[in-house]
Amino acid sequence: MRLDKLLSHLNCGSRKEVQSFIRAGRVAVNGTAERDPAAKVDPDADRVSLDGREQTYCAQRYYMLNKPAGVITASRDERHGTVLELFPESLRRGLFAVGRLDKDTEGLLLVTDDGALSHALMSPSRHVSKVYEAELDGTLVPDAAERFGAGLTLRDGTVCRPALLELLPDGRVRVTLHEGKYHQVKRMIAACGATVTFLKRVQLGGVRLDESLAPGEFRELTEEELGALRPPDGL
Repeated sequence: MRLDKLLSHLNCGSRKEVQSFIRAGRVAVNGTAERDPAAKVDPDADRVSLDGREQTYCAQRYYMLNKPAGVITASRDERHGTVLELFPESLRRGLFAVGRLDKDTEGLLLVTDDGALSHALMSPSRHVSKVYEAELDGTLVPDAAERFGAGLTLRDGTVCRPALLELLPDGRVRVTLHEGKYHQVKRMIAACGATVTFLKRVQLGGVRLDESLAPGEFRELTEEELGALRPPDGL
């Protein structure tokens, strides 16, 4: 692994920041100063320190879960099944869901132990896209797409940022948001005259739901998917 990648992975700073630390001679590998950010290190064998403090490597875990309806996005709950209970007990320690999906909402949910990445993905300032597909009861007003595009103010005064509403050939709709307010898709659809009867998240940022995963199944993210999630500042 590249030295700068390892240090950013260990939350020592962004990729740019740790590169400056390395070039300044603040990083040592096996007791010897290393000034090349691209130097290769073995996280399991090499001793890497920043300003004299050894950095302990523990491989972080990243999973894609196809959340089924009926379970809640929580680590534990006395009354309802949770998304973490879909994982074997041997894997659960330290894991948490990135953001949340409503109990009756299905689809893509990321589960990890990487708090820094979770914070970056959920930070409102990042405007990470979230794509949902929905089945509706009722008929949307003719200018629903224009209302979504302009940004809606809901009945209770909640202001929603501009969003993309697409009408799919089979009568479903696709909604792309860049925020995550409470029941937002359902409330925006309701403001335009229809009711959501089924909701599924199919994409978060640059990662799409693997449709080969049945509801309740999960797999590890690929390196390409993980790269698509990481912000451009090299977190």
